[in-house]
Amino acid sequence: MSKDVAAPVARLTVITLGVSDISASIVFYDALGFSRRLKATGEAVAFYDTGGPVLALYPWDLLAADATLQDAPRPSTFRGITLAWNCRTREEVDAVLAFAIGKGASLLKAAHETDYGGYSGYFADPDGHPWEVVVAPGIEVGEDRRVHLAE
Repeated sequence: MSKDVAAPVARLTVITLGVSDISASIVFYDALGFSRRLKATGEAVAFYDTGGPVLALYPWDLLAADATLQDAPRPSTFRGITLAWNCRTREEVDAVLAFAIGKGASLLKAAHETDYGGYSGYFADPDGHPWEVVVAPGIEVGEDRRVHLAE
């Protein structure tokens, strides 16, 4: 007889980005203001407190090997995933985009009104990982830096 097994509680805890130059990526994410944790890992892996899921940086080739995926050819185009930096106001979106560009990000798309009533723009980190900077209806950012979704 098979026993019914309770489903585990679904959770997203860490987002790991494969990076080409971990030293440069650590400098970039430090400059963006994310708080690095577990610094004893040196440059083997870097963990950042984001106010939600942890952001981890790991050498691209080692991450591919760990996941048993091919390292080459590396995609130079859209990979089917974006990261988001939700903001409280349109002015904050503009400020975050300008700040990220000033720290070495590249602008992918200038901030603009969206068709759903929001306001967003995109930047890319040094490895081309796209970040949307956005304020959107129904999504609020609390004092705790966490995103709170309307019902």
